Amino acid sequence: MSIWASIILAGLINYLTRLGSVLTINPNKLNNMTKQVLSYVPSAVFPAIIFPAIFLNTEGGVVEINDPKVIAIFIAFSIGILSKNLIITILSGLISFWIIKFLII
Repeated sequence: MSIWASIILAGLINYLTRLGSVLTINPNKLNNMTKQVLSYVPSAVFPAIIFPAIFLNTEGGVVEINDPKVIAIFIAFSIGILSKNLIITILSGLISFWIIKFLII
């Protein structure tokens, strides 16, 4: 079996297992406590995905405070607190990272 066939097969298996859980769970049958607990899942998963990409380098060590990614996340975080708008927060983080990366450093 070629490597591409293996990758496609693994992707299909992964997709179908996730799709199965989405299709079988009826949100109307969940009680309010379960719905409330599940509403916190995206907020808990997002930092777990984003923070290692920002604060760890390729070797797994912690980056320095003057790294463009760290400065951009602090700018985006501050704007996110002030604006309470996800799109503005993401755009401010991206734009500040690009400005720091390509124009300043």
